[in-house]
Amino acid sequence: MHNTLAVRFWPRSRDSLLIQLILAVAGTMLLALSAKVQVAFWPVPMTMQTFVVLVLGLAYGPRLGAATGALYLLEGALGLPVFAKGAGLAYLAGPTGGYLFGFLAAMTVMGWLARRGWDRSVLMMLGAMLIGELLIFLPGVAWLAVAVGASKAVTLGLMPFLPAEICKMALAATTLPLAWTYLNR
Repeated sequence: MHNTLAVRFWPRSRDSLLIQLILAVAGTMLLALSAKVQVAFWPVPMTMQTFVVLVLGLAYGPRLGAATGALYLLEGALGLPVFAKGAGLAYLAGPTGGYLFGFLAAMTVMGWLARRGWDRSVLMMLGAMLIGELLIFLPGVAWLAVAVGASKAVTLGLMPFLPAEICKMALAATTLPLAWTYLNR
């Protein structure tokens, strides 16, 4: 098993509940910020939220990644303004709910992959990012399909986002291996 970036950068985070809590809260703040900031992109505006979800999962490992994802969903369910547009249980049950629950699955699996060294090379990172994207978009599109039908869900809830997701995958696939190279020097 490999260390995560969080443990490598902050070794005491492995055993300290206080440090893990600080990291989880910082992670939810970063997720909330990434949901609000939009970049002009074609065909739809891009947020960096899926990038942050996947990179946090990789950096934190499976337990802390899952805890951070669960805390983020809890904050939103309790009405804190952490989601892109809205909050509360009704928002979680709305059209984007599947994507939000996909975040939790993706963060957990990405952490599991990181513990197995998938965040150390560009090629492995591309594989990890593809798995993470599938864990977000499969439940997201499936949940949306219940409301608008399968064809429309793919047309509205997947296709417009593919160009931006490919860019974010490439960014993460190069960034994390570079971070490991820097930390190992």
